[in-house]
Amino acid sequence: MDESSVTSETVQELVAGGGAVPDKYLYKDVPVGSTDPIPLVDIPVVDLSLLLSPSSPSAGDELDKLRLALATWGCFQAVNHGMSSSFLGRVREITQGVFGLPAEEKRRISRAVDNNEGYGTDTVLFEEQVLDWTDRLCLTLLPEDRRKMRFWPEKPECFREVLHEYSTKLSEVSEIILRAMAVSLKLEEGSFLDQFGAPGTFLARFNYYPRCPRPDAVLGLKPHADGSVLTFVLPDKEVDGLQFLKEGEWLGIRIIPDALVINAGDQAEIMSNGAFKSPMHRAAINAYRDRISIAVFCCPLSEKEVGPISELIGDATPRLYRNVKNYTETNFQYYQSGRRAIEAVKI
Repeated sequence: MDESSVTSETVQELVAGGGAVPDKYLYKDVPVGSTDPIPLVDIPVVDLSLLLSPSSPSAGDELDKLRLALATWGCFQAVNHGMSSSFLGRVREITQGVFGLPAEEKRRISRAVDNNEGYGTDTVLFEEQVLDWTDRLCLTLLPEDRRKMRFWPEKPECFREVLHEYSTKLSEVSEIILRAMAVSLKLEEGSFLDQFGAPGTFLARFNYYPRCPRPDAVLGLKPHADGSVLTFVLPDKEVDGLQFLKEGEWLGIRIIPDALVINAGDQAEIMSNGAFKSPMHRAAINAYRDRISIAVFCCPLSEKEVGPISELIGDATPRLYRNVKNYTETNFQYYQSGRRAIEAVKI
């Protein structure tokens, strides 16, 4: 098999054609799910409006909630983030619109075998790889001069306008959170931002998880941790599926419809010298209902070097990780093989 090849048929087309789930999507040795849904749990909720001035006394409790959420769960749900319910509805609508495009429209934005951007299915790197049950559109949002507009759909007609606005708003939210993360650890406000670099790289992945008759043996996304600093997820309002691994148990997340699910990525764990955790998570699929989500990965520019912040290294807290560059690409290689890239940079 050629390295980094694209499967010939989308999952949406497989479902439309009927028949059994192909072997390449099945986890045969270890059950990955159940015909009964995993119980949903509540993860910490953080009010971002209280973090706009992290150094003010009124933000103290919320900063503690943020620190504890990222230290224990590695994720939280963000409310009062500055985006209205109607605007988030438009983001979901353009996502539904992309996956509802005719096949010829999708082919115009399909990705090449040597490119992660564009429309397609799971990237195949290894012969024995079990594929994710998902169709996806991957796009660079920021910096704007790195956008590959040939992959940005022209339909729905408002797609580009809405996505540009969404990327701008997420950039603002990320700065609020990165400053608050630093203050919560009693660091200078810019400690994470200085390493991250402005504006950083924002990569979007629009996910479509069609219904599947084998939820016990198929996953929408295989277990993994993100290579980002932060990941923003706008989940489906009606169908759950995002699951986090906590203390050896997979737990489904009860969604707050207009909240963003935000998790730390490996580079946040590295920068915080392990104070914040990059959680393992996965996407389950549903036997009866389709699901969509939009994930945006907030990463340093590839040329930026990231390492533990010096103030977090001491006799009681020795340095845990080496410095890294272009970690996102390394993490992708490990992801497809079912391994964690962060293990390779531990000291």
